[in-house]
Amino acid sequence: MSTDNADNANDDGGSDSGGGHCSTADSDGEVAEEIAIISFGRKMDTAEEIKSEIGDRYEAIAIIEYHGDVFEEHWGEYDCFIGLMASGIAMRKTAHLLDDKWDDPAICVVDEELTWAIPITGGHHGANQVAQDLATMGAVPAMTTASEAAGKQGVESRAKAMDTHVVNGDSTVKTNLAVLDDTLGPVERLEGPKAVLVGDDVTVLKRNKDEGVVLGTGSVSGADKEAFLEAWEEALERTDYDLEDVEFVGTATRKEDEEGLLEAAQELDLGVVAFDKETLLEHEGPTPSKSKELIGWPGVSEASAIAGGAEQELVLEKISYENEVTVAIGR
Repeated sequence: MSTDNADNANDDGGSDSGGGHCSTADSDGEVAEEIAIISFGRKMDTAEEIKSEIGDRYEAIAIIEYHGDVFEEHWGEYDCFIGLMASGIAMRKTAHLLDDKWDDPAICVVDEELTWAIPITGGHHGANQVAQDLATMGAVPAMTTASEAAGKQGVESRAKAMDTHVVNGDSTVKTNLAVLDDTLGPVERLEGPKAVLVGDDVTVLKRNKDEGVVLGTGSVSGADKEAFLEAWEEALERTDYDLEDVEFVGTATRKEDEEGLLEAAQELDLGVVAFDKETLLEHEGPTPSKSKELIGWPGVSEASAIAGGAEQELVLEKISYENEVTVAIGR
């Protein structure tokens, strides 16, 4: 028995803001947005609690009561399954359905007490992000994909952060090994029209939007989440763009661990892309910055906004909020 369905599950879902929270690209260039919670009848209250808490992060979220053939019956209808059940049940009932990691739906299991959220298939294709969403309800996300287990950002996660999708999925085996070995450099940009010949150790990312803006952001150390949120809001109000037009937040590698920045980006479901010093120097903005004289880095906000934008041009030059956060907007 289904208590909801994908057509009417969430009319106010999050896809208009660049895809639902579970938005790692799959093989056809789309993003995972439609979720089904598979639950035993006695656990329906927990299923409803999950839907209420994280449902607005997805385009659609359905609740379907478990029966022996439920996964087979709905295989291919949803991008991610949340199995409210023991992992063994989900594994036994789906093993014969698995074919290709780029086409198979992601599966994440969670217990009734919301203690553990365990991605079992499609970690880079939605299950890891579902687990992270369930972590907001208290569950511990048990990531086993190699890059995440090592505390590093795999190329699929980088694609999500940049609001892009992976064109050639098979390449990610070698590029993620480079992530683990710290030998994968920053994402390089190629502007067309141009023909590019690549090998199987080069992952090609394509933007999901034809138009969009990047929030280039710098800050003093320790700036809190609210400072970033208010700075971004003020900056957008000075342009013709709004939050739905934002592709991602750009910053510098020396700022990529700022807790307030990461918390603010997570609240708005935005990826964070950190550019290295050399990239930022190549895209230095027009506003003078003391950091260039003191430590050799250009102004982070303008340089990251330019480096991240598809057209590599500024929409809004740097503004400062409360002497804590600087923001520039690029496209």
